[in-house]
Order: sequence, then C-alpha cells, then structure tokens
Amino acid sequence: MLEFRTQGFNGYAVQYSPFIDSRLAVAASANFGLVGNGRLYILSLTPQGIVVEKWFDTQDSLYDLSWSETHENQVVAAAGDGSIKLFDVGLDGFPVQSWQEHKREVFAVHWNLVGKDTFCSSSWDGCIKIWAPQRAESLVTLPTHSCTYSAAYSPHSPSILSSVSSDSHLRIFDLRTPASASNHLTLSIPLHGPSSSAPGLPPQRAIPPAEALTHDWNKYRDTVIAAAGVDRLIRTFDIRSPGHGPVAVLPGHDYAVRKVAWSPHLGDILLSASYDMTCRVWTDGTAMGHAAGNGDPMARGGGKELGRMGRHTEFVTGVDWCLFGAEGWCASCAWDERVLVWDVRAIMGS
Repeated sequence: MLEFRTQGFNGYAVQYSPFIDSRLAVAASANFGLVGNGRLYILSLTPQGIVVEKWFDTQDSLYDLSWSETHENQVVAAAGDGSIKLFDVGLDGFPVQSWQEHKREVFAVHWNLVGKDTFCSSSWDGCIKIWAPQRAESLVTLPTHSCTYSAAYSPHSPSILSSVSSDSHLRIFDLRTPASASNHLTLSIPLHGPSSSAPGLPPQRAIPPAEALTHDWNKYRDTVIAAAGVDRLIRTFDIRSPGHGPVAVLPGHDYAVRKVAWSPHLGDILLSASYDMTCRVWTDGTAMGHAAGNGDPMARGGGKELGRMGRHTEFVTGVDWCLFGAEGWCASCAWDERVLVWDVRAIMGS
C-alpha cells in the first residue's frame, strides 16, 4: 500500500489518468470543504512512492474532478463557488478555461467517455449542465429541481447521462430525444422503492427516501447502474425495468456511502467509499458461484461484501480503479489528508 499526505487539505475525489497508468489527480479542500481554498494535486506513482508532479491552488473548495478523454494533460475540476475550471498539467498557475454558470456548489463533473468532446457538471442548484472545452457557455442545461450530488455519462453511449439527487431519485437523460417539456428526461426511478420479491420471499419493507450521493454505470452491462447515499445501502438497478425496484441491495456500511465505482475488469464487482471510514469491495451476485445473500434481511439479489479496507481515519470520500495492468489496483482519498493506493485482491475475504 502506497500513501501520500495532502497536508492541510482534505481529500474529496481521486481519479486515475485514462492515458498514463502512473498518474493520479486528487481534488482537495481546506477545512473539510466548509470554507477556504481548494487544491488540485497531480501525483505520480514511482518506485520511490507517490510524488507530487504539480498542484494548482483555487480560491474555493474543490469537490470533484475528471480527466479529459482527448488531452492527456488536461483535467476539469468542480468548485464550491459554482465555477468549473480546466487545468493543463503542462502549464503553470492559472486554469486554461473557467466557467461560472451554476448558482451553487458544483459537486460533480464527468467527461463523456464515448463522444469525448463534452463533459457534464451537476450542482446543488438543481441543474446539470453540458459543456464543450472550447466553448465559453454551456451547451445544454438539464433541470433536476433537486440538489444533484452526482452526474455521469453512460460509458456505452455519447448521448445518455444520469444523475442522483437529494430527492432520492435516479434520473436518465437522452440527448437524442426532443427537449420539449421533459428536458430530455426519459426515466426517473425512486431509489427507495421496494424490490420485486422473488417467489417464497417476504416483501421488502418500505424504506423512507434519503439523499442519494453517488452512482456509477456498469462497464459491461449497459443498462445496470449502482447508486448509494445517506441510507447506507448500495442498490443496483436495471433501467430496462424501472418499475421493479432494485435488482440487488447491498447493506453493510455503518454510515453514508459517498462513492461507488464498478470495476473496469469484472462485471459483478464494485468498490464503495463511506463515511464509516472504510472502502469495501462487493459482488452484486450476478457472477456464477456466489452464495445468495449474507443473512441480512435488507439484502436482495445474492450480492455480498467480499472485503474491506479500514486504513483511513476519517470520512472516505473518493475511490477509483486503475484501468491498466493487473486488475484490482485502486486509489482512495479521505478527510484524513491521505491518498492510499492499494490492491483490492489483498483485502478479499478480510
């Protein structure tokens, strides 16, 4: 396990470069993101450990980041003052582009993984915006009417994106549809809805709505999304059956789940980061040979926890898989001012 200290700055998001297997970016904030500056770290993994390649300071907190899919040195960051900033690792000092349209904190940014020419942002102001790096204004605004903590493009389509919000709903937008009154909204799924019970099983009890903080598209099944938040449960949904509730429910975390990320290598494996100071690895139960459930009455779908990493000493806010090399390497960041790089396979069964 490798470790790097973000001295004086609390981590909020971490992401591996899609171009360089030894490069990481970390978005961090002073004073736990409540007040003060932000800092974007560019880190390199070396035989001597993790070293700083460069950092950029910002006037307000940074909450998320996303690497460009077209330029290996560019990364976009989401700020607490409602701005979005594009930095170039090859240049010093100031961002190469800055946008200021959101009215509240920007909590998520995500690059289009298929089209590669746009990225999206979501904010506490109840809007998702789509941007092109070379344009000074946003291309599209998608209202959610709810504080939107997470937005992401589908890794299977350049025109489909999704979000989860404080109103406990997963929304799917398709930019190919007419804007009309729905603003490209094609699905709105309540995350707290009960699962369809299998024959012989009791119906799942109703769960009150809770803020949804994170979600991620499965990299191998183009209709499957995992979502999680304040109620501590990770749920997976198949958007082909939006009325059937979650396909799998994975209980286990003791506090809110801040980040989920599907494995880029295995279709049934996902990672989670939580305010309970752990990162956990799960199977959603779809792979052959996994036992059905873990005995928890909240569990559904046969998924279970496979292991946990408990080396952080504060809220864990970010986690990401390495796309390259041996499957299983990941990075996590937390409010304990530490970035850890570790092997998921080492905690399986722990």
